[in-house]
Amino acid sequence: MKEIDWSTLGFHYTEPDYIVRAACHNGVWEEPYATKDKFLHLHVSATCLQYGQEAFEGLKAFRGVDGKIRIFRWRENAKRMARSAEGLYMTPVPEELFGKAIRLALENNLDLLPPYGTGATLYFRPLLIGTTPRLGVGPGRDFEFIVIPSPIGPYYPGKFHCTTFIVNRHVDRAAPNGTGQFKVGGNYAASFRATEAAHALGYDCLFLDAKYHRYIDECSAANFIGVKGNEYLTPRSSAILPSITNDSLMTLAKEKGMKVTRRHIRLEELAHMSEAAACGTACVISPIDRVLDPEKNRTYTFGTEPGPVLTELYHALRDIQFGRAEDKHHWCDIID
Repeated sequence: MKEIDWSTLGFHYTEPDYIVRAACHNGVWEEPYATKDKFLHLHVSATCLQYGQEAFEGLKAFRGVDGKIRIFRWRENAKRMARSAEGLYMTPVPEELFGKAIRLALENNLDLLPPYGTGATLYFRPLLIGTTPRLGVGPGRDFEFIVIPSPIGPYYPGKFHCTTFIVNRHVDRAAPNGTGQFKVGGNYAASFRATEAAHALGYDCLFLDAKYHRYIDECSAANFIGVKGNEYLTPRSSAILPSITNDSLMTLAKEKGMKVTRRHIRLEELAHMSEAAACGTACVISPIDRVLDPEKNRTYTFGTEPGPVLTELYHALRDIQFGRAEDKHHWCDIID
């Protein structure tokens, strides 16, 4: 068994005992299997290397207060990866195979599942890559599906706290009719110029829409959410990745009696919001204290402490994931 100090884990890679792999040739998927081999044996002309034909996902397993293991909404990840695959002309991973691979990765790495009370979780990175050798521009016919498990620490190892964002109008993360709605590596690589520049200043990056540069797009690599009175606001755009976490939070917000709205949100509307945050698998909710807009010489301020609405939603979702609250929507697959 690996000796891991759960209290010092961050969001970084920890070597697992096993990964899970499955190959696809001419549209036919083989059975997934666990292996200790962490290296890819790729042709140098593989379409994932030459033309970026790849997609990935991210999901978690939780050790609950009752000792049971919960895998959160993996079917939604399987469906989203299938949409990404179709968007890049790849053979989708069947949902049954996806689930079998996640279970296999969990079963072969149980010593990496953090104990309850540490706040840490077991993260899974499913990866789909094109492996057909090709120099002419076009999609491949052969693919490999890989599930990489790694324990990660809580996003907030101490107190639930806020982050400052800065607006960038000079780098577009994704175009409205491009690949922004798919979870593919190229979207993230395209954002690095902006996110790394923001990080150098001590901030995270707020992207605006690529067409007009008026509307809020994404918070770095996460969805944006805002609170305006009793309204939960989040952007609607074909350039934004549909977040499973955001979808879960919208459901919980409706149960709180909030009005949930998905629409174009002008940047200036931040002035009328009481709370704002990024949301995603890693952080669940990352509250925003300020948004800086240096070009307009304007700052939108939300306070140095997380607001009450987003704090309540954060804990409500975490309670379901860790088995502290009823899972009314059957989001978790429970493994005794």
